Amino acid sequence: MFSHVMVGSNDITRSKRFYDAVFGAIGGEAGSADAKGRLVYVLNGGRFLVSKPIDGKSACHANGGTIGFLVGGPEQAQAWHKAGTANGGSTIEDPPGVRQGDAGAMYLAYLRDPDGNKLCAVHRAS
Repeated sequence: MFSHVMVGSNDITRSKRFYDAVFGAIGGEAGSADAKGRLVYVLNGGRFLVSKPIDGKSACHANGGTIGFLVGGPEQAQAWHKAGTANGGSTIEDPPGVRQGDAGAMYLAYLRDPDGNKLCAVHRAS
């Protein structure tokens, strides 16, 4: 359904440090910059991009929006969360752990990136 997800950033260098760390923690490679200076991350067939807003205004996060990343297990979610908080992100919601929902048991770890975007590492128990 999705071809990519892009978030805005007010500081691409700061965002690169954060996203290189969180994606590295789950097996991804460091992001590369395209011709327009946007960061591009490719992992498991998906694309995630970070860009200064095209309209020249300040980047801001989506109120009520969350971007979820599938991870291989609770250990990967923990490593992702630890890498994020060590590189400018902040922990939000409940601490990382198992949550029971309509879709069954899931291990979730939530962060805000340095620009305030809400992110979640998700492992669905089988």
